[in-house]
Amino acid sequence: MKPSREQMITAYLPLVKYVANRIPAKLPPHMEREDLISYGIIGLMDAWDKFDPSRGIKFETYASRRIRGAILDALRQNSWVPRSVVDKLKRVNQAFKSFEGTGEEPSEEAVASEAQMSVVELRQVLAEVNRMSVDSLEQFLTDDPEDNFRLADTLEDPDSPNPEALYIEKEMKERLATALSRLNERDHLVLSLYYHEGLTLKEIGAILEVSESRVSQLHARALLRLKYELEE
Repeated sequence: MKPSREQMITAYLPLVKYVANRIPAKLPPHMEREDLISYGIIGLMDAWDKFDPSRGIKFETYASRRIRGAILDALRQNSWVPRSVVDKLKRVNQAFKSFEGTGEEPSEEAVASEAQMSVVELRQVLAEVNRMSVDSLEQFLTDDPEDNFRLADTLEDPDSPNPEALYIEKEMKERLATALSRLNERDHLVLSLYYHEGLTLKEIGAILEVSESRVSQLHARALLRLKYELEE
C-alpha cells in the first residue's frame, strides 16, 4: 500500500532540510531558512505526484532535484531582479507576443506603446535582458544560474551512462525544444546563429542585413521570449 502524503512528508523531511541547508544563496531580508524548507516541501510533493519508478531512478534522487528546483524558483521570484524590472520584462514580453502572427516586424515605437512605456525605457529593458544573458541556452534550464550547467556534464562515464543523468538530459532537451518551437522564425534564427554557430552580433547583422545594435535588440527579444516560454 502506498504511504499517504503526510507519511511521505514526514519520512522525507530530513531530505528537504538537507537540500535547503545546502543552498548557498543569500536570502532576501524577508525570508528565513524555514521558508526554504516550506518551498522544499512543495517540491517534494511535486516529486511524489510525478515520480515514475519505471525510469530506473531512485525516488530520493528525483525528489532532491525537485526540492532544490522549488527552492531556487522561490528565491528567483523573490530576489532575482527588482519587482519593477520583472513587471517591465513581462510587459515587454506580452507586447512582443501581441505582434506575433502579423507577418510584420514591429517598430520600437509600436512595441513601446503596446508595453505602455517610452522607447528609452524599452531600450533599457532590452539592455537589461542582454546583461542577464547566459553563455549557453542550456543554462536557461538549470535550477541554479551559478551552476554553469552543461548537458554533457550529466554523463559521468560515456561507457556507463547514469539512468538519472539520461533522464534529466532528455527532460531538459524536450523542454528547450518545445520552448524554441514557439518562437517566431527570426528569433529562432538569431539564437541559433549566436549560440550554436558561434557568430558575433555583427556577423549576424550582416546575414540579416540589419545593424549590430538591431541584432542586439533581436537577441534580447529572443531571450526574453524563450525565458517566458520555458516558464509556461
